[in-house]
Amino acid sequence: MTALNSFRLSEDNSIAAYWSDGMDENGLADWARRLRARLPAKEVSLGLVFLSPTFFPHAAAVLEILRVHARIPLLVGCSGGGLVANAEELESAGGLVLALYSLPGAKLKAVRFTQEQVEAAADEHFWPGETGIAPDQVNGWLAFLDPFHFNSEAWLHSWNKNYARVPVYGGLASGNFPEPLAQLYLDGEVFEDGGVAVAIGGDVTLTGVISQGCTPIGEAWTLTRVQQNLIQHIGNRPAYAVLSETVQQLPAEEQRKVQGNLHIGLVVNEYLENFQRGDFLVRNLLGGDPNSGVLAVGALPRLGQTIQFQRRDAAAASEDMNELLTRVKANLTGREIYGGCLFCCNGRGKNLFGRTSHDAKLVQAHFGPTGLAGFFCNGELGPVGEKNFLHGFTASLALFVKK
Repeated sequence: MTALNSFRLSEDNSIAAYWSDGMDENGLADWARRLRARLPAKEVSLGLVFLSPTFFPHAAAVLEILRVHARIPLLVGCSGGGLVANAEELESAGGLVLALYSLPGAKLKAVRFTQEQVEAAADEHFWPGETGIAPDQVNGWLAFLDPFHFNSEAWLHSWNKNYARVPVYGGLASGNFPEPLAQLYLDGEVFEDGGVAVAIGGDVTLTGVISQGCTPIGEAWTLTRVQQNLIQHIGNRPAYAVLSETVQQLPAEEQRKVQGNLHIGLVVNEYLENFQRGDFLVRNLLGGDPNSGVLAVGALPRLGQTIQFQRRDAAAASEDMNELLTRVKANLTGREIYGGCLFCCNGRGKNLFGRTSHDAKLVQAHFGPTGLAGFFCNGELGPVGEKNFLHGFTASLALFVKK
């Protein structure tokens, strides 16, 4: 890897690879040894592993083989119906992806949590007591959650209170369908519920991109009457009328594009002087009534909150991802990047873009060549502003960066 003009890739600090040959103990052990040998002068700090459902019966054995033969001190991951390795998105292939990261000066600690703990998390001091990690000891979290037996929204709500302004990246595991089964991995253990997370502390932090696949349309507005998830008035006018007017003012071609692709963006931090792409939490427009003027949305907006309507389609998603990657790259001038991980919604990939590897190739075009691993999720985790959210149709990119 060579130095680039706007940031510095730390040479040979990460590597990722894809194994496609099924459960072959000897072959897998040799593959893991050869992968580790490609970082000869580095101490591996963290391994991330993502397994397709074909490995479910062998998961514990696979973890042990990888830990021993790749000499991984901390191994974390989950199952994924689709996998990401470097610039490739392997959406329906069986196999597994393993990434090794050397993170100089990092202090890492993995934790496991359950639904019972979420239900007991009553105050802002609960999780530091359970994990043994104080808020000032962590710069960012990587988290992998079970989508079937775990209340991810409730967990994230309490986690945000306990670790305010600490970014969380990751996703909800995917697996066999329609069977409600996914797996989480922590060192040699396999779990089918709850969650696992890694605290990234010390001299390494997490930064990244949350690309929600939308481009804003029209202008920003203020909510002037809301009830639960119903928006009644925008700018002291019926909400439906404002939406209709916004669409009608678009060029004819743009009007065609928004049909069936309309969403709403809610500003998270109202103290910003100007709102731009990335400042909005995108949520679904569930419906509207022209008679009452009410819009129903997949969120609980606040009175006085700033909103802007959004269009989601392949072109908008590509534009959004590219612009946000460009912005983050500029912000990392002079910073060392040790590698990354990418968590994509099951609804992206070829389903959205009509071709494979769109997001992974864009990441490598901006930050590569660097070790990149990930999977296709049932929901993606990532911050908007200083608060973490569960997203859909999103690409969540986390980069390991020198603090």
